[in-house]
Amino acid sequence: MSILHNLAERRILEAIKEGALDDLALRGQPIPKEDLSGVPEELRMGYKILKNAGYLPEELQVKKEILALKDMLSACTSPEEREEAQRKLSLRRLQFDMLMEKRGSSVAIREYQAKLEAKFSD
Repeated sequence: MSILHNLAERRILEAIKEGALDDLALRGQPIPKEDLSGVPEELRMGYKILKNAGYLPEELQVKKEILALKDMLSACTSPEEREEAQRKLSLRRLQFDMLMEKRGSSVAIREYQAKLEAKFSD
């Protein structure tokens, strides 16, 4: 075994003895695997590095905002709030579509793919 491996193993054992690892979120459970099936294989490592560094690609950030706006839209009580949320949602969807087209994925292709997936998943 290498020196680094031995050092890491020793530090882990010390942390276990001190109880530093007792309150971990997934203690005693398997670590969930990331689903990177939607990311091209040659980009997966880069996405993983960016994710671990806390960076979210612009299209994913916009997608996150779209989901939040959908939730907000369903919770709106007044017509004015609903109209404003719908306007923001439309703008974010347009921004997302533009980003995806720039990356080589058009709206028509994504809609067709969704229809195919729905058809074959029945």
